[in-house]
Amino acid sequence: MLAGAEIRFEKIVPNVDEAATKEKLRAQSATPEAIAAALAELKAVAMSANIPGAVVLGSDQILECEGRLFTKAVDMHGARETLRALRGKSHRLISAAVLARDGAAIWRATENAYMTMRSFSEEFLEQYLAVEGEHILGSVGCYRIEAMGVQLFSEVRGDQFVVRGMPLLPVLEALRAEGVTKP
Repeated sequence: MLAGAEIRFEKIVPNVDEAATKEKLRAQSATPEAIAAALAELKAVAMSANIPGAVVLGSDQILECEGRLFTKAVDMHGARETLRALRGKSHRLISAAVLARDGAAIWRATENAYMTMRSFSEEFLEQYLAVEGEHILGSVGCYRIEAMGVQLFSEVRGDQFVVRGMPLLPVLEALRAEGVTKP
């Protein structure tokens, strides 16, 4: 999304234990919004501490359906099970972004999107998995709304960028405010 917006950046994967943080927050009965925000902040702050003066963006997305929080599937079997669990139901995507500098958060945003997955057939599910392949393993819901994944849905309410994983418009505004991009 950033590349599409002509934002120059370097992608660096932070060395943080997301699973442990998520479990700790769940044990404290944190809301899905709080979990997404905390994970985004954890990533941004950890990386910014190692890159003095740089503005670092961290983001995360949580999928909540009927009180259950979903994580990214690790393989195609897991993707199949996730899609079966979401089939015919509504769910919420919570996308969070944090900007950090010198080991401290300087800006935060969290936005929601609401999605209703249609009751698709097993035949469609298998076709979808064959076409999309392992690309969907990078998405918590095992779909790419910008590709064939749009066919999984009967309704989408919310910003398409939030669906794709980041509240991009607020991020762009924050980057302008920080002087990272031109106003």
